Amino acid sequence: MNITQIATRRYTTKAYDPHKRIGAAQLEQLKTLLRFSPSSVNSQPWHFLIAESDEAKAQIASATVGPYSGNHPKVLNASHVVVLCARIELDDTHLERLLAQEERDGRLPTAEAKAAQVKSRGFYVNLHRNELKDTQQWMEKQVYIALGNLLLGAAALEVDATPIEGFDRAVLDEALGLRERGLRSVVMAALGYRSEDDFNAELPKSRLPADEIFTLF
Repeated sequence: MNITQIATRRYTTKAYDPHKRIGAAQLEQLKTLLRFSPSSVNSQPWHFLIAESDEAKAQIASATVGPYSGNHPKVLNASHVVVLCARIELDDTHLERLLAQEERDGRLPTAEAKAAQVKSRGFYVNLHRNELKDTQQWMEKQVYIALGNLLLGAAALEVDATPIEGFDRAVLDEALGLRERGLRSVVMAALGYRSEDDFNAELPKSRLPADEIFTLF
């Protein structure tokens, strides 16, 4: 695998072929990429809704009208659409569930290791809860790490993708009943295969020169 080729080949797809579908094996790999994305102190403050039916995509598309209408056909024509959500609260119940899972997975082989994990995670959680008071922003940052993982992984699988921030969060949260599940939408990603009408497929990528964005010292 040439990671540089993958990174420079991928682009934001602007139009999808509604007749081309992501295979089950590829979808499982994309789900694995999301599930195993890194997060600060392994907080995993997320949930991922994956729409694959026309009915599910239509629900999501209800949040891409008005000023967001440019994203409406992307949502409807993509093979799958992922809604990346953050928890509304990083509560103690979630933290206890994380700890129990880590024990089951063998990450905490001793009482000392468990205590160290509780102390380390608790420090950062309380820092954001009580001092910085930016817990929601902190959780959303973790969700964006998962998005980056998904985009690069999709490109490696030769699946086209579009990160989408242009949607009405309140409308989408209502349409999908997210608040009742303790979640809120953060960002979306359309996944599938480009249409022949996708103008962006043939345009050159444009980035600032390396010497403007890197400082080695």
